[in-house]
Amino acid sequence: MADATAISNTPFLWEGTDRKGNKVKGKSMAPDEAQVRAELRRQGVVPKRIRKQGPKLFQGKSKINTGDIAIFSRQLETMLAAGIPMVQAFEIVGNGHENQAMQKLILAIKADVEGGSSLAEALAKHPIYFDDLFVNLVEAGEQAGALETLLDKVATYKEKTEAIKKKIKKALTYPAAVLVVAFVVTIILLIFVIPAFEDLFQGFGADLPAFTRVVIDLSQFVRDKGWYLAIMAGGAVYAFLYFKKRSRPMRHFLDRTALRMPIIGPILQKASIARYARTLSTMFAAGVPLVEALESVAGATGNIVYEQGVLQMKDEVATGQRLQQAMENTDLFPNMVIQMIAVGEESGSLDDMSAKVADFYEEDVDNAVDNLSSLLEPMIMAILGILVGGLVVAMYLPIFKMGSVI
Repeated sequence: MADATAISNTPFLWEGTDRKGNKVKGKSMAPDEAQVRAELRRQGVVPKRIRKQGPKLFQGKSKINTGDIAIFSRQLETMLAAGIPMVQAFEIVGNGHENQAMQKLILAIKADVEGGSSLAEALAKHPIYFDDLFVNLVEAGEQAGALETLLDKVATYKEKTEAIKKKIKKALTYPAAVLVVAFVVTIILLIFVIPAFEDLFQGFGADLPAFTRVVIDLSQFVRDKGWYLAIMAGGAVYAFLYFKKRSRPMRHFLDRTALRMPIIGPILQKASIARYARTLSTMFAAGVPLVEALESVAGATGNIVYEQGVLQMKDEVATGQRLQQAMENTDLFPNMVIQMIAVGEESGSLDDMSAKVADFYEEDVDNAVDNLSSLLEPMIMAILGILVGGLVVAMYLPIFKMGSVI
């Protein structure tokens, strides 16, 4: 019942005048217009116009991403640390959120908390957005009476992992976009421009250069078989995405292959180590037992190779083996990481040493991504020159040949 109440709230846009006669406007969440009007009068605002907020033009269905969850964690932690009651904090964060889907999620959690559920129980009802790591840390914070502290650790963890993701995506998005544009331009040249040159060359009455002949044959092939190629490419992409989601062996193959790639592989490896160390530090600082913590750490590494390695470590630690030795057995971690974890185990400060490892590798990933961006630019220019420049040169070779004869 409470869940239905939260979801039935509707955004209303209103305009009116305050006690001093100044024009004011804003947005309120309420089940109906009468409640909005009553709330405005309690605030000393005389409403002139109230209407439901419709969907924005060209706005698709709103989605919740990991960045929204990171921001929500930080907002909730800040409000609870400031002494604002939890239900009121949910009300403020939910009503002020621009993302409609995130707004409904927050208000649904608020309704569950109002109904008597703990925050961890309310979050656990939405496993798509709040993983076991998030829920376990919140539960530990509620039991220890230090929810604000644990939420701060969760927010810090989410923010740092999001920063790594954005860095890597930013480095790869630009090259991918340029290559897609280059491919589209090449297809346009082959379908529309090359045939015009072919018609022009037919009146020459002489043999065309071999390179030009190859490009003309390629253009003819694309025009004749282009639809088949497009359908096959689309089918291949669909099959790839389908099996990538559903086939664990394929994901294992892709992740292992990615780690072995010459330039991107070391960056992905460092990112996985950074996420492993950051998650381990956060879980251990929250007082979660090591074996139980490694279960959540495995899913947070972001790579199935490291996930399986951490699960193997969990089984070995559960039998009484030290974490340092378990890490060595996986052959996935550099010696420096293993040594720092060993120091943390010996000194009883595993959370601090793991945090230092995470800080080091997060900074290393930042530097590596910056270097990758500068390295990829000349490679992209070379590819563009070969694709587009090669086609242009092939079409002008007969003209140069004719000019030399004249």
